[in-house]
Amino acid sequence: MQEFRPGFLSILKGTDAPLVPVYLHGLWGSIFSFERGRFFWKWPRRWPYPIAILFGKPVHEATTAYEVRQRVEQLGTEAMQNDDAARMIPARHFLRNCRRGRRRLKAADSTGVVLTAGDTLTRAFVLRRILRREVLADDESRVGLLLPPTVAGVVANGALALDGRVAVNLNYSVRSSDVVNHCIAQAGIRHVLTSRRMMEKLDLTIDAELVFLEDFAAKVTLCDKLAAAWMAHCEPIGMLERRLGLTKIDPDELITIVFTSGSTGVPKGVMLTHANIASDVLAFAGSLRIDRDDVLIGILPFFHAFGYTVTLWAPLMLEPAGIYHTNPLEPRPVAKLVKQHGGTILVATPTFLRSYLRRIEPEELATVSLVVVGAEKMPLDLADAFEKRFGVRPSEGYGTTELSPAVAVNIPKSRLGKTDQLATKDGSIGKPLPGIAVKVVALDSGAALGLNQAGMLLVKGPNVMKGYLDQPEMTAEVMRDGWYVTGDVARIDEDGFIFITGRLNRFAKIGGEMVPHLRVEEAITRTLELDEDELRVVVTSIPDAKKGERLVVLHTPLEKTPDEICAKLRESGLPAMWIPSPDSFREVKEIPVLGTGKLALKEVNDLARELFVAG
Repeated sequence: MQEFRPGFLSILKGTDAPLVPVYLHGLWGSIFSFERGRFFWKWPRRWPYPIAILFGKPVHEATTAYEVRQRVEQLGTEAMQNDDAARMIPARHFLRNCRRGRRRLKAADSTGVVLTAGDTLTRAFVLRRILRREVLADDESRVGLLLPPTVAGVVANGALALDGRVAVNLNYSVRSSDVVNHCIAQAGIRHVLTSRRMMEKLDLTIDAELVFLEDFAAKVTLCDKLAAAWMAHCEPIGMLERRLGLTKIDPDELITIVFTSGSTGVPKGVMLTHANIASDVLAFAGSLRIDRDDVLIGILPFFHAFGYTVTLWAPLMLEPAGIYHTNPLEPRPVAKLVKQHGGTILVATPTFLRSYLRRIEPEELATVSLVVVGAEKMPLDLADAFEKRFGVRPSEGYGTTELSPAVAVNIPKSRLGKTDQLATKDGSIGKPLPGIAVKVVALDSGAALGLNQAGMLLVKGPNVMKGYLDQPEMTAEVMRDGWYVTGDVARIDEDGFIFITGRLNRFAKIGGEMVPHLRVEEAITRTLELDEDELRVVVTSIPDAKKGERLVVLHTPLEKTPDEICAKLRESGLPAMWIPSPDSFREVKEIPVLGTGKLALKEVNDLARELFVAG
């Protein structure tokens, strides 16, 4: 959706005529759209081709074009929530997609396994049969997985979906038996699918029965192979879906539980539904025009929401193939896979891109035409350096686990086709995906804010989670009348681009004013001339008897004294209330981080209280 120009408001002046918001849904993909880069000269994907037209409540006192745009955008969430394709469960997409293109490449990994779509579906059916016969009870709805991003992990997740089970990909990067077992207990998991090699690397003690996938090779019978081949290649789709019970699965039932990284405490189980995943995959792929010629490079783990949705389910539901490697911090194997299979789409984090800059040659990523980054802010110097070396500029996106996770993304010109739309802005996280509405509200009152006004970012759409597992109170804290409260502070500009400016739980309320930790942290980093990705300074806050809260700074050894730093901050024009006092600095051996590399906010806060408040 593009910017709404204010000219139409002048037509209403001097009249009492209402303005009616209208949303056209489903036009993209018809023969009258530029989908597939052609106008008219393409076969329709289906016939007849249904579209939806939604009318909103009349607006009698529209004051700004931005307000009208917001109303139209919100109609889009209703359209997507009633879209047949978005409501079809991912397992049914998986069946139909693999049946249509059964001879096309579907999955490969660095172990040398290469599968066509037909092979992938056949193996998923074989594994489903063995799990039902050898391992899982009929009443066992949730199954754990401790598997890296490999073909085996893809097949295991697909098999569980075809059997109507809830897959729980456990976070092995925490390397803590207590944390993993907390998630297992909370989800009520009895069995965990894994491999012997994986468990040898992890050295974890698991409070559930481990099921080693490599042990199944000896248990596969000729009957299993024949039955799986019949289901994958021959049995009519409608009959197969009914026999498997897939048509009886409510799209609003769970498909997975993703546990958060725990940056602010104990991991929470985010319940995501079939409709959450399906709608987000279709919106993300549609926006970036992902098609049958694309090959997704799957380096994000499946316990990460982006890895689960985009690099696992997008290839299974749609036409692209997925190629997988277990460790995103190993540039050489990733580059080899890309070159071998012609990878075109890389989904990563800025941290991963920095290692690729140093250790991958330009010709090895020559086929890559789209790079999408998230999870952390994208430094512009990194985007410039990556574009200069590899000829493709990384596009920053945004999402959270609770939102399935993709919300917004910048769309590069290479993915726009023959249009002149403004679809990318440096420093922004892009525009909302189709069917997703966003708004910014005041931090204190919750009142809706206008253009370029910073406030709390709220998101609404079919991608919003069902809730936190067994934590209704915590769910209620982040939901407001169907809107998810992201905890991120943002502004929306006149073109609809979203700019993240801070994080609510990284704010201090000093004398009634909200002071952003991140902005102060960035100012100190610039003063010290540190690299943006060099974690040597972190700003947090502690209780203060006079002003409510007080800013404090934890840092590793620095070249300047606190007095010198504060003087430089004053010279830079930073508001006086945003400048910590020289006695608010404390040197520490290291800044606490999680296994995923994110800042461990709870540990940072605890350490600050210990250093400043104790006694």
